Amino acid sequence: MTAELVRGQNHPLSRSRLEIRVSAGTSIVTAAVLGDENGRIHGVEWVAHPGAPTRPGLEVSRQAAADHRLAVDLDALADAVHRVSVLLALPAAADGPGPARFGAVAAPFVAVTGLDGTEVASYTVTGLDAESAVVALELYRRQGAWKVRAVGQGYAGGLTELFTDQGLPQARQLAGDIDEAVAQGLARSVQAPPSRPSDGDRHRQTAAPARHPDQGVGTAPQGAPGPVPPAYGGQSAGPPGQGGPQPAYPGGAADPSAATTGGPIDYSHPRRRNAAPPPPPAAPPARPGQPAQPVAGDATGWSMDERLHNQVWGMFEDLARTTAAYRSAVDFAESRMDKELEQALSDPRSRIGSQGDAAREAARARQAQLVDQAREAFDRDLAQLVAEADVVEPALPPAYARWDNPVWHAYRVPMEIPMALRLGDLRLPEADRLRIPMLLRLPLERGLWIDSGRADAPAESFTDAHDMRRLAMETAVSHAARLLAVHPAGEFTVHVIDPAGSAGQPLAPLTRTGVLAAPPAQGAAGVAEVLSRLTQRVDLVQMALRGGAADSLPPDFDTSQQLLVVNDFPHGFDDRAVNQLRYLADEGPSVGVHLMMVADREESAGYGPLLDPLWRALLRLTPVADSHLADPWVGHAWTYEPSLVPPGSQILQQVLTRVAEARRAWRP
Repeated sequence: MTAELVRGQNHPLSRSRLEIRVSAGTSIVTAAVLGDENGRIHGVEWVAHPGAPTRPGLEVSRQAAADHRLAVDLDALADAVHRVSVLLALPAAADGPGPARFGAVAAPFVAVTGLDGTEVASYTVTGLDAESAVVALELYRRQGAWKVRAVGQGYAGGLTELFTDQGLPQARQLAGDIDEAVAQGLARSVQAPPSRPSDGDRHRQTAAPARHPDQGVGTAPQGAPGPVPPAYGGQSAGPPGQGGPQPAYPGGAADPSAATTGGPIDYSHPRRRNAAPPPPPAAPPARPGQPAQPVAGDATGWSMDERLHNQVWGMFEDLARTTAAYRSAVDFAESRMDKELEQALSDPRSRIGSQGDAAREAARARQAQLVDQAREAFDRDLAQLVAEADVVEPALPPAYARWDNPVWHAYRVPMEIPMALRLGDLRLPEADRLRIPMLLRLPLERGLWIDSGRADAPAESFTDAHDMRRLAMETAVSHAARLLAVHPAGEFTVHVIDPAGSAGQPLAPLTRTGVLAAPPAQGAAGVAEVLSRLTQRVDLVQMALRGGAADSLPPDFDTSQQLLVVNDFPHGFDDRAVNQLRYLADEGPSVGVHLMMVADREESAGYGPLLDPLWRALLRLTPVADSHLADPWVGHAWTYEPSLVPPGSQILQQVLTRVAEARRAWRP
């Protein structure tokens, strides 16, 4: 039975291997502090945080997230450790607005569980207001037995004040290191979709309650979520029949006047407002003793597009968590073997001879047995995911499919914008045969950076600089072509800056089919003209939206999403152009202007830290396989493989030709 703790209450722990699960209403940072018998911290090496996530017997999350799982092995802790304090903190909002105090978000929930998920004790950290960091709970050893205590001690001064109160001399420096590690983690993390209930069915969300006609247009009943603004370009974010045509604003921005008039107009039919998403397709009956057969679209959603999206993300999360469990089990087996060997050989009389050899063999045998058990469970979960992937991959629509999928041969220009876009595949070394589609939600919330520098992967160490630049530009063209293909005609526009004209061959599929807004801009004058035009567009739309005058934009104003592809940065860019590029990366996505850079960061090293915010604002991708992306749940390093057109295939030319024909028909 779970013990629901209140502040100051404790509860005994009967297990040595535990998970501490944290849930919050926003992204938070978790850390853990080790203390001696008097609660004193002996140095920064006694703190596990995103910059140093592992300590003996302890592992914390590597990045900020709304949900965390901390692994604790009490038997593997050093003998001098008598206390483990779990810390929660709000990340520093350096790159954007975010809550600055816990009083502005939902109360964090912390649960101590076994490895099987059985809760031992839980604590809801209530009563917080101005605090931005809190000691949620602590595990402590008393007379050889471990207990958990609910603490709930908050600090308005953040981690700096918390570490200072803990007696750590390097408090300010450590807090800064944690903020830096969190910022770097966010830059490399694949953005998770909106949270969904963990009910095992991969449901995305439940339907909002119906509004009574007497409540007026755009208002919600007390305690219910408010109206959802249009996602982009006039397409409703709600399900079919619940949010029909919405007014379109440049780049998909929401009408600001709606905030002063009670929210956007609800066009949904009164009899369809309380509808729930249709259930997923039923799986065929399983054979006795066999797992159920996987089914494509086995997730809740309003359309097959949404079901497949949610199913793919469910597979992504399942693989991340089952791999984390396997790695934790292997680490435990190793630490247990080391401890058994240390205890067995602590007696000088048993270090040599048959008694010592027997102790070593017994410890290694137990370690091998534990690893085999963990691998067996992992292989069982992996086999189910592989079977699911074999069913899901052929059923994916063009936006989610690889370029070699037959669905592209029947391609037609869509009438609606999809939920997401496939940028490549992700895999882990323990599950090399399983590829998870990397789906990024649309519209893009951050720009893309195709890194043309030297990859970290040893297998690509023989790729020279010229080939890397060519591969990087081919990758960018593949992504740009996919973005054009999945948007309706006239709702996505691509601009290209190629200062030296060095990307003529990779850009050929875009230039020959005529899908670009204009020929690639070359030279310093071309760079300045394109950047000035797009920055002026961002300024104009922002002023119109802030002034509530979105309808007063020029009649010939292009309301489509805009993508700027920049090749070979920073060549051809002066200081003014660099500042304009940073401005587009920061302000452009909110009004539908997106950035895709093909660049080697080392070539812009002369700018120093000036460009650090630019690189962090972009999602780094590579033209070759590279392990640089992290999942938003556990923080594994995933190997990313770009989605490229198969050599010799004409599918890209065929798809872009149809896109160009649809654009010409759309524009009289």
